[in-house]
Amino acid sequence: QVQLVESGGGLVQAGGSLRLSCAASRLTFSSYTMGWFRQAPGKEREFVAAISWSGGTTSYADSVKGRFTISRDNAKRSVTLQMNSLKPDDTAIYFCTGRVGFGTTNPNEYPHWGQGTQVTVSS
Repeated sequence: QVQLVESGGGLVQAGGSLRLSCAASRLTFSSYTMGWFRQAPGKEREFVAAISWSGGTTSYADSVKGRFTISRDNAKRSVTLQMNSLKPDDTAIYFCTGRVGFGTTNPNEYPHWGQGTQVTVSS
């Protein structure tokens, strides 16, 4: 069973930064596209960022471009989301996810998910 475990969430003031991490196990990590989605109360799960298996290609939602950076370390089987200039609208549960193949922002096309970590941005 694939395991994805997120960490690093918390409460931060607007304009602040947080760094989310995801540790992966029981999958061929270096073959997987890894991504982050988020879900706010009463809203659908939405795409945040993704990174290809090599780390050479990344994709971001327009709402986070220029503020968030996704990276990965295949040797450590981990993926990181650096979030800067946080806004109250970024408040959500953030989920780590993975799939084979790059290029989709549809959460239904990602078979593996972590349990999520809460990010709360106060105004």
